[in-house]
Amino acid sequence: MTPIRALLSRAGGLLLLSLAICLETGMAHAAGQYAATLYDEPPKYPANFQHFDYANPDAPKGGTFRQAGFGSFDSLNPFISKGVAGDDIGLIYDTLAVQSQDEPLTAYGLVAARIEKAPDNGWVRFYLRPEARFHDGHPLRAEDVVFSFQTLMKYGSPMYRNYYSDVDQAVAEDPETVLFKFKRNDNRELPLILGQLPVLPKHYWATRDFSKANLEIPLGSGPYRVAQVQAGRSLRYERVKDYWAKDLPVNRGQYNFDVMTVDYYRDNTVALEGLKAGQFDYGLEISAKNWATAYDTPAVREGRLRREEILNGNPTGMQGFIFNLRRPLFQDPRVREALSLLMDFEWTNKQLFNGAYTRTDSYFENSDLGSTGLPGPGELKLLEPWRGKIPDQVFTEQFTNPVSDGSGMIRDQQRRAYQLLIQAGWKIKDDHMVDTHGEPVSIEFLLAQTAFERVLLPLKRNFADLGIDLTIRRVDVSQYVNRVRSRDFDMIVSTFPQSSSPGNEQIDYWTSGAADKPGSANSIGIKDPAVDALVEGLVNAHSRQDLIDHTRALDRVLLWGHYLIPNWHIKTWRVAYWDHIAHPLVTPKYDIGINTWWVKPDATPAPSVTSATSAANSGAH
Repeated sequence: MTPIRALLSRAGGLLLLSLAICLETGMAHAAGQYAATLYDEPPKYPANFQHFDYANPDAPKGGTFRQAGFGSFDSLNPFISKGVAGDDIGLIYDTLAVQSQDEPLTAYGLVAARIEKAPDNGWVRFYLRPEARFHDGHPLRAEDVVFSFQTLMKYGSPMYRNYYSDVDQAVAEDPETVLFKFKRNDNRELPLILGQLPVLPKHYWATRDFSKANLEIPLGSGPYRVAQVQAGRSLRYERVKDYWAKDLPVNRGQYNFDVMTVDYYRDNTVALEGLKAGQFDYGLEISAKNWATAYDTPAVREGRLRREEILNGNPTGMQGFIFNLRRPLFQDPRVREALSLLMDFEWTNKQLFNGAYTRTDSYFENSDLGSTGLPGPGELKLLEPWRGKIPDQVFTEQFTNPVSDGSGMIRDQQRRAYQLLIQAGWKIKDDHMVDTHGEPVSIEFLLAQTAFERVLLPLKRNFADLGIDLTIRRVDVSQYVNRVRSRDFDMIVSTFPQSSSPGNEQIDYWTSGAADKPGSANSIGIKDPAVDALVEGLVNAHSRQDLIDHTRALDRVLLWGHYLIPNWHIKTWRVAYWDHIAHPLVTPKYDIGINTWWVKPDATPAPSVTSATSAANSGAH
């Protein structure tokens, strides 16, 4: 499972009691367990735990935490494929369970006090906390959970239909008990995925159209509520002082800021200057060049603006320049491999990134899930049925990216690329490369961020050396999102995040069924029966080793398919924050843990707090 921000994960149960016993008077809440793991291994935290190790239970409450957003937003509904949702909107919603951030995959009850799953994994039952309620005081009940499931399946983004495709029925057995029946019993992850279901208020949506994207402030039940919206410019969240779950162990020491704001910038360079000027409090730096050169300011030298690299224990996943296979131009894998050879990472890393990055050689980089060497016995068992239908190199070679000397001259790679293009039926005509139809090859690279332009210019030059025109097209965020959703692009930068326990999100990333769904994560358009089978086996893995065998086998098939030009990764989060903000000494292994940070009660806030919104707006418009 992938982290939300990505994506969903969480909850299931260990103690298994029969339906008859569960329905007996006084016995319903005795069933199930407080926490769950994927393979029923013991959770890290005992039943009487008081807080997560990475949360400070004595953290002070109060203050304002200001962040920058990129681009703009036109929706407060993050669950549908229409519009661009505002940052951090998920803070207003509670889920049935919550995943700890220092275990590979363990879920602890939030809205659900206890979770029970069938001995044969044919169903899962959630027992809701009677004190759970929405911000308007309306109790949160089983009918809200059923409504949420049915609404997301009908109107939500394709991700939800992929995630919940094996659910047959959601039933409110009584006001505080929800049963999910499954179509099959071999999807071990499904109970945990359902635990991460966001609970929507049925009574609120009864008079509204869930499928519409708009800026009406929605009703939630979580630790924050939306307090103010400036369309496309800023969002203000306020902590719910009487939040029903504030004293639960899973929340203790978290959600400490009284106010959280997001001011939007259309240019990340302007946003960085805003951070250094004290216009907001925190920034996650994604540019190696900026990290190395852009923070030489008095505030940094004096320790008022702090820079910190926090270890990232997550698999780094894969970021790459992806090919849209729906374009005939990219159907031939020899073409994709040839274009991949034209990336000179070593020069780029040295000249543009100050040597900060490592080339990514796996879709599951920085973990034991990625492929290494030649396939082992477990992998071969999975791959052999597809011999002759997947690239032969899967069985005979370890995938590696080309390595240059960093001089900027990649003649050998260009020579090999040219040979592959000729084999694919392309040829040079009047100093231009033409495809199999005799048409000059022109590729558009769609972008929303200016920072990538300088990275793409060397690639553009290398393409041009072989007579290929690469056009870099930068558009605003809304246009970018709409074009990607409708698959109207040749190439884009895309990221496929991974967790230490990958699962159903892989369906959305790689499978044939997701390829034709607008808004799915299969932006590449992969349709490969071998990939489909490996993903299905991964989702239904019966042990940790079985999961590893499947991820490694899938990794090999994806890598040798040359579906993208692999980018690079770093194993830390680079963060900068003003010194009136603090975080616990123990940081979570799998997250930055912003929800555990706080404002120091006696510290002086960053300078220039007064005109934050106006400064942000000047950068945004």
